[in-house]
Amino acid sequence: MKFDPSIVLENLDLLGFGLLITLKYTVYTCAIGLALGLFVALLQLSPWSLTRWIGRIWVEFFRNIPLLVLLMWIYYALPIFLQIEIGKETAGIVGLGFYASGFYAEILRAGVQSIDRGQTDAAVVLGMNYFQRMTRIILPQALRRMVPPLVGQTIMQLKNTTLLSVLTIPDLLYQAGYIASFTYRPMEVYTVIGLMFILILFPLSAVSRRFERKEITL
Repeated sequence: MKFDPSIVLENLDLLGFGLLITLKYTVYTCAIGLALGLFVALLQLSPWSLTRWIGRIWVEFFRNIPLLVLLMWIYYALPIFLQIEIGKETAGIVGLGFYASGFYAEILRAGVQSIDRGQTDAAVVLGMNYFQRMTRIILPQALRRMVPPLVGQTIMQLKNTTLLSVLTIPDLLYQAGYIASFTYRPMEVYTVIGLMFILILFPLSAVSRRFERKEITL
């Protein structure tokens, strides 16, 4: 069987729409994951043991549950427990966002803890409270160290969106399966899908490596 690129060219509109859906969900879920992750990281870093345990339980739960199981549970099981309707878009965003928060939280926690303890002690001497120490002293310094792993996790989040197809959300992978179902040419379709992901993710990987090299040389 010869490789026939015309199959893909004839369905570029479907692939383009799927790519936009994939990028949209990546942006939404990364934003949710970062916001929740920062909150959970601060819980783990708080001086109170109860909040530290709450943060740790959150992280361990979402880092250890398979993403596919989480998506299916939110979409099919959670509505039964809560007696409400949950749309596939909401289930996808909530599932991916909460899942990402566990990983982002660990990255943020490790970045904060990498800052020398003397910085915190100096802030305490100056009379700063916990919130002031984090926002004015610790987080600005830690952010530079966090960039490479944060970019790496964002790359993983983009790849994780391919699981949205199980909820029939028309992302890039779902559109590829749809095209392959009526053209009977999966070789061309999935080859192009793979190349599209590489073209998107390779520059992000390069940015991550560049920041990592800069951090090492500092």
